[in-house]
Amino acid sequence: MSTLAPRVVLVSRRSELDELLARHGTRAAADYYLRQRGRDLGEVAARHQALQAALTTAKAAIPADWRRGSIDRDDLPRFLFEPQDVVVAVGQDGLVANVAKYLDGQPVIGLDPEPGRNPGVLVRHAPAQLRRVLKQWTVEERTMVSARLDDGQELLGLNEVYFGHVGHQSARYGIQTPGGGRERQSSSGVVVGTGTGATGWCSSIARERADAPGLPGPREAAVCWFVREAWPSPATGVGLTSGRLEAAERLELTCEGERMVVFADGLEGDRLELAWGQRVAIGVAGRHLNLVV
Repeated sequence: MSTLAPRVVLVSRRSELDELLARHGTRAAADYYLRQRGRDLGEVAARHQALQAALTTAKAAIPADWRRGSIDRDDLPRFLFEPQDVVVAVGQDGLVANVAKYLDGQPVIGLDPEPGRNPGVLVRHAPAQLRRVLKQWTVEERTMVSARLDDGQELLGLNEVYFGHVGHQSARYGIQTPGGGRERQSSSGVVVGTGTGATGWCSSIARERADAPGLPGPREAAVCWFVREAWPSPATGVGLTSGRLEAAERLELTCEGERMVVFADGLEGDRLELAWGQRVAIGVAGRHLNLVV
C-alpha cells in the first residue's frame, strides 16, 4: 500500500487573454486589435481574472499535508497521472472531456470559474466548494468511447471520436456494422458519441435526421454513430449512415485513402493516423470517467 499523501492535480487551460498576449505581445496591442473589431479587452480580462481567482481558491482548499500539481491542457499527453490522484479541472465542461481520456479510474472534480456562463454539465462545483468536496464525494461513472486500430493503438473519448480525412476533405472508407451491413462510402467523416456527448455534436446531427437512433444516457453502456454528408456515386453508397452500438458491439471502418485520422473531443493534435487498408474498430470503451457529483 502506498504511504504517499494524496495528490491533487489542477488542470486548466490558457485564458483568452493569455492567448491574445501570446499573439500580440502586450496588453495595449491586444486591446487595439480587439477595438478594431468592436470588442473590448475588459471582457476578456474579467474572464481571465475569474479563472485566476478560481485557481487561487482551489489551491487554498487543498489540505496542507496533501501533495499537489498543476498542468495545462496542452501538456496533458505528456503528463503522468498517478493511480491515487484526485484531478480537479478548473474551466469549461470541455476541459473535463479533454482530461478524461488520460485517466484510468482517478476521480475528476469539475470547478466552474464562471457560474451561469457555462452549462455546468461536467463542471458542477463552485471553487469555494472544493474544500468540502475533497472531504467526501460521490462518483458517477460516465461511459467513454474507444477507437482501436488493427495495430493495437487505442484512443478514448468522453464525448465522441471522429474519423475522417486530416484535411477535412472527403474521406473514402469501407464501413461494416455489427449486424453485417457493409458499404463503401465517401463522406465528411464519421462521428461516434457517448451519452455525455449526446448533448453536443451528436445532438446537433440527430436533430437533422428523421431516422436518428435513440441517443444513450451518459451512464448507459452504449454509443451512437453518424456518417456526415455521405455522397452517393457509382462506387459509394448512403445506406448505412447512423446507428447505435451496445456494450460489446463495434463499428469497423477500413481506410481507403491516405491521411485518415481519428481524434477525440475536438483535440486534433492528439490523434491516431491510418494508412491505406488499415482498420479501426469503434465502440464502448472498457474504461469510464469517474465524475465527482
